[in-house]
Amino acid sequence: MVKDDKQMQASVDQITKLMDSLISDTSVPKNVRGAVGEAKAKLNAAGDYTERVSSAIYKIDEVSTDINLPPQARTVIWNILSALESIKEDP
Repeated sequence: MVKDDKQMQASVDQITKLMDSLISDTSVPKNVRGAVGEAKAKLNAAGDYTERVSSAIYKIDEVSTDINLPPQARTVIWNILSALESIKEDP
């Protein structure tokens, strides 16, 4: 199924909300919040969706295995990665 721009933007908005929840969570290590913030900026930048999503996936994947990541934050990270992968696979 091909998503149109409105559907794609709606998906990006949902992912951005998940990212915002991590960024504002003080129990999440600072380096992880920073990486999620960078991924959010890449995702919301101008340009091709595929490139933006790939950049965001790469950045979040770097911190997804951080040993200091609280379990609830790890679940949110996995949800974000899953949502980003679904966008990437279904342009």
